[in-house]
Amino acid sequence: MPSEAPLHAPHHNLLCPVCARRTTDDGLLLECPADHERALLRVEYAAKGFTPDLARTGLFRYRDWLPVRRELPGAGGTVMYRSIGLAEFLGLRHLWIAFNGYWPERGCTLETGTFKELEAFSVLARLPEDPPTLVVSSAGNTAVAFAVLASRCHVPCVIVVPAGGLGALMLREPPAPWVRLIALEQADYSDAIVFADSLSRALGGRLEGGTRNVARRAGLATVLLSAIEALPGMPDFYFQAVGSGAGAIGVHEAARRLVEAGVGETPPRLMLCQNAAMAPLYDAWHGTRTRQAPLSAPPQVFAPELTNRHPPYGTRGGVRDCLVESAGDMLVADRTTADAARALFADLEHIDIEPAAAVAVACLRQSVADQTVPRDATVLLNITGGGRRRIAEQALLSPAAPVSVVPAADWRSGEPPVGLLRNCAVLQ
Repeated sequence: MPSEAPLHAPHHNLLCPVCARRTTDDGLLLECPADHERALLRVEYAAKGFTPDLARTGLFRYRDWLPVRRELPGAGGTVMYRSIGLAEFLGLRHLWIAFNGYWPERGCTLETGTFKELEAFSVLARLPEDPPTLVVSSAGNTAVAFAVLASRCHVPCVIVVPAGGLGALMLREPPAPWVRLIALEQADYSDAIVFADSLSRALGGRLEGGTRNVARRAGLATVLLSAIEALPGMPDFYFQAVGSGAGAIGVHEAARRLVEAGVGETPPRLMLCQNAAMAPLYDAWHGTRTRQAPLSAPPQVFAPELTNRHPPYGTRGGVRDCLVESAGDMLVADRTTADAARALFADLEHIDIEPAAAVAVACLRQSVADQTVPRDATVLLNITGGGRRRIAEQALLSPAAPVSVVPAADWRSGEPPVGLLRNCAVLQ
């Protein structure tokens, strides 16, 4: 890790919601070691009140409520603003936008263009001093964030992505030698997750863990913490597009903590959004089955990053529990409405947004139209990515070149190829 990121004394413990076991955080633990149903670990912080560090900007402004042991330089954060254009179009009186991306005129400088940068900073800041190789799976945006930040922070990292998503992985400069990008042919996001697990075991490294990583959820939850500083109170509704649901779970966890600290009376209703063509969380929540389009059919799947086939729905503390506790709902948008929402946002708010964010805008538009959301409600819309065109105007971006491309027959065998292991073993 960089020398300018010294270790701090621990200010939190991990708590299992099933057996109530408390554990000192080693920076790597993903789940309770006890033999019981799977559950997402919770974080208990020494600081009970919500006290942002007013001397800081960006993610580490909320360090007291982040499970980290250091502060890393260059961390950006969410920019909050009250919508005028989109709000007037929808007829909403209190629409607030949490913008996560690159929009320098508004002070938003997430250089990778999405809120995945928040989770990457938080995960890396949680690691122990001399971490093992971190293995990360991604459909695209997370891969960019970890490639950039692991390179900068000198963290050995292997990133596994579907080969079909390589065209969207645009970087300012190639990853550092201690970062390996592995592409799987004929794979989707869920395949990348499974392969990353087997690769981590074979390498003796550690999985980043996705939703199970408390730091990932906490980093994404700073979206709500930023909102609390800007809004007059807790929002009534929270709209976000989700794949695994890590960000939404993190927001709900932070909302409960805020209520306990006396900030607001109830958490916002989670209104979580997916592609109509492939919506595992929507199906599970509504007891239906939508068409499960493969990633090989991009005309059907508008936002591939939302296509986790095995999200933590029924896990204790997972998406289902958060939806029930917040009186929330799962929504879907098809390609036509999401594409129209993307254009609408660019026209009214004057910035380009990512496909996932457009899905959330489309679902918000429909929820207002069908009167699920009252026009006088306070609504927080999480634009999870935007400003990619602005980045391209100011920087020369190149597609990420994988170190290794694994044929379908090899990754489907369940065992990482020997040549791939040798390639990655030099990171140890």
